[in-house]
Amino acid sequence: MLVKLEAYHEGAHWCDRGIGAAVFTQGDTLDQLMANIKGAVSLHYEDELPNSRPLQVLVLTEVQIDSGIESPAG
Repeated sequence: MLVKLEAYHEGAHWCDRGIGAAVFTQGDTLDQLMANIKGAVSLHYEDELPNSRPLQVLVLTEVQIDSGIESPAG
């Protein structure tokens, strides 16, 4: 089973929300968020885990790059 989540940075926290599933968690860092995602997904699907294929988690995110990129001279 493939579980898709959207991760985003909001204020001081990294958050994620399920796409098509009621999964939500957050963390102070991206690494903490990834660890929390494993727990949240496991809890959400705990009744289905013994009877299904292993869960695969796909985390989608956008990253904004603010510096170091200049327009080409024209």
